[in-house]
Amino acid sequence: MPPSSPPSPSSGPPAIGRRTLIGAAVASAPAVLGLSTDASAEASSRVSPQAAGPSAGQASAAPSARKRPRPLPGGGDLGPNVLVFDPSTPGIQARLDEVFRQQESAQFGTGRYALLFRPGTYHGLNAQLGFYTSIAGLGLSPDDTTINGDVTVDAGWFNGNATQNFWRSAENLALVPVNGTNRWAVAQAAPFRRMHVRGGLNLSPTGYGWASGGYIADSRIDGQVGPYSQQQWYTRDSAVGGWLNGVWNMVFSGVEGAPAQSFPDPPYTTLDTTPVSREKPFLYVDGSEYGSEFRVFLPEKRTNARGVTWGNGTPRGTSLPLTRFYVARPGVPAATLNQALAQGLHLLLTPGIYHLDQPILVNRAGTVVLGLGYATIIPDNGVTALRVADVDGVRLAGFLVDAGPVNSATLLEVGPSGASRDHSANPTTVQDVFIRIGGAGAGKATTSMVINSRHTIIDHTWVWRADHGEGVGWETNRADYGVVVNGHDVLATGLFVEHFNKYDVQWYGQRGRTIFFQNEKAYDAPNQAAIQNGPVKGYAAYKVGDGVTSHEGWGLGSYCYYNVDPTIVQHHGFAAPNTPGVRFHDLLVVSLGGNGQYERVINDTGAPTSGTSTVPSTVVSYP
Repeated sequence: MPPSSPPSPSSGPPAIGRRTLIGAAVASAPAVLGLSTDASAEASSRVSPQAAGPSAGQASAAPSARKRPRPLPGGGDLGPNVLVFDPSTPGIQARLDEVFRQQESAQFGTGRYALLFRPGTYHGLNAQLGFYTSIAGLGLSPDDTTINGDVTVDAGWFNGNATQNFWRSAENLALVPVNGTNRWAVAQAAPFRRMHVRGGLNLSPTGYGWASGGYIADSRIDGQVGPYSQQQWYTRDSAVGGWLNGVWNMVFSGVEGAPAQSFPDPPYTTLDTTPVSREKPFLYVDGSEYGSEFRVFLPEKRTNARGVTWGNGTPRGTSLPLTRFYVARPGVPAATLNQALAQGLHLLLTPGIYHLDQPILVNRAGTVVLGLGYATIIPDNGVTALRVADVDGVRLAGFLVDAGPVNSATLLEVGPSGASRDHSANPTTVQDVFIRIGGAGAGKATTSMVINSRHTIIDHTWVWRADHGEGVGWETNRADYGVVVNGHDVLATGLFVEHFNKYDVQWYGQRGRTIFFQNEKAYDAPNQAAIQNGPVKGYAAYKVGDGVTSHEGWGLGSYCYYNVDPTIVQHHGFAAPNTPGVRFHDLLVVSLGGNGQYERVINDTGAPTSGTSTVPSTVVSYP
């Protein structure tokens, strides 16, 4: 169990617990292009006879029933939960404080907020961010919007424990911290993107309590980054002035100033570049005046990327006016979202909760589905929440999928089964798309995320079967599989997948790559028999299919905390074919306080975890 008070950083890297060590004890396009037979039938069933034109058998229909649906308008107001500020706005701090008071401890609440700052300079602000709150600048470069002040995440609401500071984000701002260092003590699903910190960045809570994050991309931190108690972290395509320490698993790709490769001591995994990346779409204004037009910027793809995209000012890419988007509000039915997509609009999901009775069908190449303020979609009747056809360049970003009370076979599908088209020139990206089963209420899904399309980039996701909250139990929020990758040439940069009843990740596609993986096995397994996988003790956290001949992973970690039955033994964290083309670098498994144990790290390789010491067992290279 964790110490009663974590040591200060001066005594070396703090002894680390895990969130539930405390937390569990605290209460114009083709309509069906590239779809599979099932998806095509689904799409066809959603085209009303009236929309398709009357057949002979429909000649007697009422005249009003024969009319096509009125085209939906693009653009419009972003709604009451998108707060837009400019430097002359009065009472900004008071409004920020009001949102924070509401959201600080609302871990499973219904509030959703986006705080947007027009280009300019703001003085004396401290934007404290609670749950489901996003803050962002509205310039093309983060330096267009400067806050002389802080954007703060701390853990006072949870007694100094930052391991549950989920679902919040900061994007596209320059910060000049009041005391020289900005505090960003977050856990999973809390991205820090396109930020310029003109000072240092502290990733731990006040008091250096427990912390388990996190993700930085396309950001410049002029000073030192201090992880302190952070168990793991992934930083991509950024620049840092220095990096203080590492606890278990610190991974860098394409980061100027990153520490040298040294896993496991210190536990740094460092890649000089990121093989393929394309930054997340973002909202900006074309001009700084009050009436300026909102647009969405679409950054271009980079290969062998290193450093930020905006270092020379305007980033490279294209943009779309807001009039090309259907601006959705909570309460709009799925049929309307699909009508908007079918008529050629993109989707902008404003903050709130969207209940679906049919899947959102993304069938057009280049479609953007962008959420603001952790917009949340819930399939109520067991359907898949969102399906993407086998087309080029779809961008899914910035929303949460929450499993509904009726079991869904899948929650998110990128490409139909058997998808085979080459998308290397213009891949689909899945960025800051998070999936949750349980926690906010009972939810079930057999498989959470399925990637069938080739060349898909999964850039930061947290796929989570809840270990606390409402509707949580071994069968109550049953979810056997987290992420299943069937497509070839898929790249994951920042993959967080936790607590599934069976496999957390299964990878069947060829030439797959993962840079950084964080996992915990399901806490609540009732006994050894419940997780038995044929002759194998437990299901691997990350399983590469037996037929795969080419796969590579860097910086992958799996933890166990079997608190219901601490005698459970997990044979290994990772399973893969023993073949030269399947390679892993810098693997670790760790037992949290001796609640369950691993016998091996990968396959039959690696030392067992060591009793109650919470010290990782590592494998630097496999095979």
